[in-house]
Parts: sequence; structure tokens; C-alpha cells
Amino acid sequence: MAKRILILYLLALLNGCSLLRLSYNNGPQLTWWWIDSYVGFNREHTVLAKQAIHEWFDWHRDTQLLRYADWLAVVREQTDGIVTPAQVCQWSDEFQNMIAPAIDYAVQLSAPMVLDFNKDHWRHIERRFAKSNDELRSDFLQPDLSDRHKTSVKRTVKRIKNLYGDISEAQRQLIEASVEASPFKPEHWLAERQRRQQVILQIFAQLVEERISIEHATIVLRNAVEHTIRSDDPVYRAYQLEMTAFTCDFVARMHNSTDQTQRQHMHKKLKNWEDDLRVLFHERPRRVAVETQ
Repeated sequence: MAKRILILYLLALLNGCSLLRLSYNNGPQLTWWWIDSYVGFNREHTVLAKQAIHEWFDWHRDTQLLRYADWLAVVREQTDGIVTPAQVCQWSDEFQNMIAPAIDYAVQLSAPMVLDFNKDHWRHIERRFAKSNDELRSDFLQPDLSDRHKTSVKRTVKRIKNLYGDISEAQRQLIEASVEASPFKPEHWLAERQRRQQVILQIFAQLVEERISIEHATIVLRNAVEHTIRSDDPVYRAYQLEMTAFTCDFVARMHNSTDQTQRQHMHKKLKNWEDDLRVLFHERPRRVAVETQ
């Protein structure tokens, strides 16, 4: 699914303020586990990777969290009444622009390590790509189309209920009809994902073989990230835009169907996230030495 669609649902995927704070405070270790599962670092790379991860989280806490909290406060005030698809898409654009510095800083920190990758790392990444594709098939490409539809409805209902609380039968029917009408094609998503994975592997090989500078590597990686978010394939890019328009319309219709109790639930949820981000900003954890194991 397009990156923008994931952003539209990002807040709904959080299960509560305590989880947000717990996850963020454990972010360096969780991030390390996730990245290492893809790359398979050796001891030397482990030290460098953990240092980069801690540097990113320190920078992110100090410079970005208050921006996110302020943005949530503005969005919360704008959701009192009726919203339009254009407004939902505007929030999505604002969010993408807001998180762009965090993505770019991660690219800058990762460039030196990527230049030091070898064939063992590539093979490890390739195997992890294959595993993640199998997981996508299991979650989104059920052979029986009826099962696929039911799973998609269940997934959407869970996200909506997390944000708005209990929903009515009419709202459940709105979700079911929207899933049925959605242009989302998981097979297109998988095909594009596999194409991008091959491009990424080729980029890694190019960076190492050509022995380019860190500055040049950063530019190459930035382009790769940009094309992952906004596909450089014209056909798939058109599909991304179609999905964006549909999703913005669905989110607006879903919000406009909610009653006062549901909107109060959403307001409380957004306020809790906003407060948590401010608490996280003011919590300056003691800097500790980076462990290698």
C-alpha cells in the first residue's frame, strides 16, 4: 500500500498513550533488533549501527517531538465538525512533510554503513525481503476472495474503533461497502514492492563496487527512499494517486458519520498522544554507553 495510506492510518494504529511512550523509550533497542533482522550485522557494524540509532533518537527527541505534538493539537481542533476529503489529504501532506527530516537524517546516518556492506549482507537482506513478502501474501493475498474481503473489513474496523470507540451497524456497513469498492490491489503492491527490493539490492551493490563518497551515497539513498514513497513507475504512481483519493474520501466519510461520543473519544485519544509527545520531549534519558551485544 502506498506510503501515504499508511500515514493516514498511523495514529489509528497506536493502541494508547502508554504504549507510545513505552515504545519510544525502548525505540533504540527495538529499532536495532528490526534492522539487524534485515542486515545481519557483524560485531564491528553492530557498534556503528547502535551508535547511529542512539544518535538518531537523541536528535529526534530534541528537535522533532514538539513539532509532532503541535501538529496534533491543530488537527484535533480541526476535527470538531465536518471534514472534506481535501482536508484529510492536506493532513496527510502535512504529516509527510513533517516526518521528512526524520527520514532524511536516518538516510544520512545509514550511508556510511551501507558503503561497508558486503555480499553476506546482501544475501541476508535478500532472504529477509523474501520473508517479508511471504508475510504480505499471508496477510493480504488470501486465495479465497471472500476471506480476503472479510480480513480487510476486520482490519479496518479495528483501526476505526481504536480511534473512535464503538461503531454503529451503519458505520460497519459503510466500512464493508468501502472495502468492496476500494481500488486497492494487494497484488499490485506486492509486485511494486518486489521491484523496489531488486532496485535497492542493485543500489547497494553499486555503492560498494564504485566506492563512491558518503555524500554521493547519501544522494543515491535519498532518491531510493523518494521512489519508494512516490513510485518512479508511471503506472504504479497513477495507482498510488487513485488509492490516495479513495482513502481520503473514505476517511472523511467515516469521520462525518461519527456522533458526539465518538468524536470525544477521538479527541481524547489525540490529546493523550499529544501529551505523551510533550512528556517524551521533556524526558531526557541518561546517555549510556552503547553495548555491542
